[in-house]
Amino acid sequence: MSEIQYGRLPQRPHEPARKDGVPRALSGVVLDAPDPRALAAFYRRLLGWETVEDESDWVSLKGPGSTKLSFQTEPEYRPPTWPGRNDRQQMMLHLDFEVDDLEAAHEHAVAAGATLAGFQPQDDVRVYTDPVGHVFCLFTGD
Repeated sequence: MSEIQYGRLPQRPHEPARKDGVPRALSGVVLDAPDPRALAAFYRRLLGWETVEDESDWVSLKGPGSTKLSFQTEPEYRPPTWPGRNDRQQMMLHLDFEVDDLEAAHEHAVAAGATLAGFQPQDDVRVYTDPVGHVFCLFTGD
């Protein structure tokens, strides 16, 4: 059985239950895709994260600490546009990944299957799309 079902946070016995209704943690981010296994394979190549759940309609990768990135089947998925346009599907979120060397990270991302976006708003950030069009950025710290 999957650790996460329908957005329910897994129980963490080492953390006290909150009684005030405020969420205690962000369990992860879920991206829709026509084929979640294919998209998870891309992010596994990009990030080097371990697969911790692999079902036909749901795949989760685990990163540093408790960070999870999951993928679910959405047959009606439409890729967003970057930059946004009023007459097209809008981007609702994007992922940011900090890197040490932007040029090396660029080469790695493209080799993994990312596409460099045509519009690049900053010198220390590179905007990409994954194989189904989700936008993500690679950036260097300060």
